[in-house]
Amino acid sequence: MQYRTLGNSGAVVSNYALGTMTFGAEASEEQSRAILDAYFEAGGNFIDTADVYSSGVSEEIIGRWLADRPELRDRAVVATKGRFPMGQAPNDVGTSRRHLGRALDDSLRRLGVEQIDLYQLHAWDPVTPLEETLRFLHDAVSSGKIAYYGFSNFLGWQLTKAVHVAKAHGWSAPVTLQPQYSLLVREIESEIVPASLDAGIGLLPWSPLGGGWLSGKYKRDQPPAGATRLGENPKRGMEAWEARNGDPRTWDVIDEVQETAGRHGVSPSQVALAWLADRPAVTSVILGARNTEQLADNLAAADLRLTDAEMDRLTEVSQPRVGVYPYGPMAQEQRSRKLEGGR
Repeated sequence: MQYRTLGNSGAVVSNYALGTMTFGAEASEEQSRAILDAYFEAGGNFIDTADVYSSGVSEEIIGRWLADRPELRDRAVVATKGRFPMGQAPNDVGTSRRHLGRALDDSLRRLGVEQIDLYQLHAWDPVTPLEETLRFLHDAVSSGKIAYYGFSNFLGWQLTKAVHVAKAHGWSAPVTLQPQYSLLVREIESEIVPASLDAGIGLLPWSPLGGGWLSGKYKRDQPPAGATRLGENPKRGMEAWEARNGDPRTWDVIDEVQETAGRHGVSPSQVALAWLADRPAVTSVILGARNTEQLADNLAAADLRLTDAEMDRLTEVSQPRVGVYPYGPMAQEQRSRKLEGGR
């Protein structure tokens, strides 16, 4: 396991984080505790959860585990999120001071801690004034309820605006952003990655295996049977599978991942994770595991060293398709210049 600073903060986290969306849903409490134990035994120290994961049960499981592992409490860097509905009333959702105040206190209670290491806005809120949200987060840092804060699922302009609004007011600055990012989902490289690099924001990619595609879970032209996490319901899941299966780039990437895995004698998942962990601005890749076997396979990516040629080939074959403007070759040329002059 490698360790990196949490974005532009002084806190240190492992470059593979443990995502806990499965806790209380696909993984029982007993399985979840075993996953946590195995993760920390492997050298990990970064736990990521959210209030909406299993309607708070994920946080509760982590809280009980922390209470039973006092020797690990100081090692653990705990991140959670607020923004999505935890009730049906109008003020049970969003990033208003009213909702976040209650959401943060509820997360602290469920986790059984006095301070949350990283508190994240789960998504942008188009209703609440950004100044209201950022002032709340600054006050939460000042009061000691949270150590740092970050965002999830923000666009490039939203991230940049938040960074500069906080700076203009002299408020605490964000340190991280959680985007969807993988060999199959690289669109964030056009705007979000440059914005993060400019602000010193650390990326915490979620869904690093592209919903299971990069693990070799799916077969060409063979629809998945049973439950799938490609969508929130079977109909949407099948629509997502059909769209991905019908894109030739999907199978070009999967074939390259599997060929690389074969040369190293490792799983395809490990290749996809090793590539992602080495991308610019990435601080820690969030792993989701339903059992300890799956976790062990994913964590083995920490020991995998791909050659420069392999990294380049994976990057080339997974290059996202973009239009002529503003992200095509000509537009990229317009945003760069040679030190020696000329085109």
